[in-house]
Amino acid sequence: MLNYYNEIKEVFVKNEIYKKVKDYSKNRSDLNTYFEVGRLIVEAQGGEARAKYGNRLIKEYSIRLTKELGKGYTDRNLRNMRSFYIKFKKWHAVRAELSWTHYRYLLPLNDIKEIKYYINISLSQNLSSRELKERIKSKEYERLGKNVELEEPKVESLIKNPILIKVKNKNEKLTEYALHQSILENMEDFLKELGVGFAFIGSEVKIKLGDRYNYIDFLLFNTNFNCYVVVELKITELKAEHIGQITKYIGYVDKNIRKSFHYETVGVIICKKENKYVMEYCSNPNIFTSIYQTI
Repeated sequence: MLNYYNEIKEVFVKNEIYKKVKDYSKNRSDLNTYFEVGRLIVEAQGGEARAKYGNRLIKEYSIRLTKELGKGYTDRNLRNMRSFYIKFKKWHAVRAELSWTHYRYLLPLNDIKEIKYYINISLSQNLSSRELKERIKSKEYERLGKNVELEEPKVESLIKNPILIKVKNKNEKLTEYALHQSILENMEDFLKELGVGFAFIGSEVKIKLGDRYNYIDFLLFNTNFNCYVVVELKITELKAEHIGQITKYIGYVDKNIRKSFHYETVGVIICKKENKYVMEYCSNPNIFTSIYQTI
């Protein structure tokens, strides 16, 4: 009968030796090791169904490994390795570009689509494990909703709902001006919250419509989609006149700022409360809405 403890111990020992010789690929070695240890633990516990519940064996192994090999072999770590194997049995789903810490933050997630989403953005945006943790904590995947299911990236796939805005006191009732200033003070965070490829062009951008001057709250540009983005802030429920207003702003940017090699300008209204009835009758496919939450 296979002595699973000795097998697991040998895997750990070989990994430590390998990392000393091949320091440049130690992350890959760690992932391979933890995956294999997870597999052996599952087998030792009598299969995946029983492995989900049986922690007595893990505690026993943890005590013996700590005594013989030193620190780093807590029962919690061994349980994580077991979960790692169960969740990522299809080895091609594990990317060596990500660290073990990245994967530990993914382990509590159950939706495979959500896991794949966070893996993809971690790779494409080169997220640190800390940055990934913050994305998961902010429920970014949930806030993107059905848009995250799109196979080909489209502008609407950028719009999270709700959008999180940093303020000094989230319990304070904000005026539109105060909300605007909070975004300006935390512009880098705001652009990251909006998504990938956003660049700040201007705030309170002065434009002339007929014989009157108007001001665009924020004018941005998205390099991924090669288009200007008009952002309007509203501390009220979305109203029909807000659609009319941003439609005019989009028209102005398209006519006076956008170049022939740019795609059509997009409008985003960030409001306190959505109004599905208003959006149902919005004929402009380039206008999107999202509510905001202060943090």
